[in-house]
Amino acid sequence: MTSFIHENFMLQNEPAIRLYHDYAKKMPIIDFHCHLNPKEIRENHQFTTISEIWLYGDHYKWRAMRAAGFTEDQITGSQSDKQLFSNWSKTVPQTIGNPLYHWTHLELKRYFDLDELLNEHRSEYIWKETNERLQSGTLNVQDILQQSQVKAIFTTDDPCDDLAHHQSIAKKEDIEVFVKPTFRPDKAIEIGASGFAPYMNKLENVTGMAITHISDLLAALTKRMDAFEELDCRASDHGIQTLPFQPCAEEEAAEIFKKRHEGKSLTTTEIEQFKTYMLLFLGKEYHRRGWVMQLHIGAIRNNNHRQFDKLGPDTGFDSIHDFNLAEPLNGFLNNLDVTDQLPKMIIYPLNPIHSEVVATAIGNFQSSGIRGKLQLGSGWWFNDQKMGMRKQLTDLSNHGLLSTFVGMLTDSRSFLSFTRHEYFRRILCTMIGEWVMAGEVPEDYELLGNIIKDICYYNAVEFFDLDEIKS
Repeated sequence: MTSFIHENFMLQNEPAIRLYHDYAKKMPIIDFHCHLNPKEIRENHQFTTISEIWLYGDHYKWRAMRAAGFTEDQITGSQSDKQLFSNWSKTVPQTIGNPLYHWTHLELKRYFDLDELLNEHRSEYIWKETNERLQSGTLNVQDILQQSQVKAIFTTDDPCDDLAHHQSIAKKEDIEVFVKPTFRPDKAIEIGASGFAPYMNKLENVTGMAITHISDLLAALTKRMDAFEELDCRASDHGIQTLPFQPCAEEEAAEIFKKRHEGKSLTTTEIEQFKTYMLLFLGKEYHRRGWVMQLHIGAIRNNNHRQFDKLGPDTGFDSIHDFNLAEPLNGFLNNLDVTDQLPKMIIYPLNPIHSEVVATAIGNFQSSGIRGKLQLGSGWWFNDQKMGMRKQLTDLSNHGLLSTFVGMLTDSRSFLSFTRHEYFRRILCTMIGEWVMAGEVPEDYELLGNIIKDICYYNAVEFFDLDEIKS
């Protein structure tokens, strides 16, 4: 029987096959946005079961299992790893049409050399085979990174993180992958959140500074950015439900912070003003440091309050938000650009209706002699599937330059998710192959192949100033 994950999987025309195998397949990976644990990289963690590496913390799979009728105890509860895996095995055949079906079998093929289709009948065999490989000591974190041709990883780190694992990684000569922190100060911006005041206390403890005025907050964040910069940080990241744009003077922002510090309630406008002030301040800081500013926009989070109370955040109860983006986005970019303090930026809209909004807005501010200075980010979260990726690639092509695109990322907590880069590359090659077949682009493999190599690797090397890993 022909393997489901065969060498031409998803490559739907002859030009695609040539473009993938001759150009895309061999390119290394730069994963510039993920949620991998730097502690596991430092320790070269050895996973003991397939459930540990596959199911722990994977809210994509949890959502599918809930839809398939499993109870929460059978998904995130106290059942054994083997039973959790059995439950997932029964779910997988029901995920046909969802990218989880492809990702599951790509990961089985690439990391365990298994051509088996996962279902309840093959669950016992695949459980045994995968665990034997994991427990043999030949598939630890460093093995996975090397096998996946990963050259660089940017983790996602809070300003209050002590960065001890990154400090240790920087000293370990046996870690060949370029591993760097990414500055994610969301909790210092969300002044309307219930956790804002406790977070200020935490930031005070980390920095050794009293934070009673907005100038203290800015100084504390600057101090933490300095600490990140000492570890060669190249990027920031922001997860924003809606992009605020209510500019205010420093005095107004200071008064808003003072009210919050005194325990008083803030209006919606005041919250938006403060968040705008902070994002503009940070954008200018990133520009000064040469960091890339990443904006993940449009998730409405923790919608199921009953489950949130039981399980907490990032457990699979978030979805796509709808709101007006064009005016605040252009206003935000213009405010930074007018003083020539606009940093390099990647904007990831979660709502697909915002893809062309972002694609056209960034065209207003491409400047400074930087190739692809502003980027429409890859299909993210609910869009990292075939249609979402194709829409992002199409919108970017129609309204900008596909050739300058910095490519795919995993946005994942799993070390097996690097196959998403392969998934993306096969979709990219098929789409460009369709253009060749339709006579819309020349059948010039050197031209098209070099564009594909740039998108898969070299554009990110240039964008994040990663000359030390260029190959």
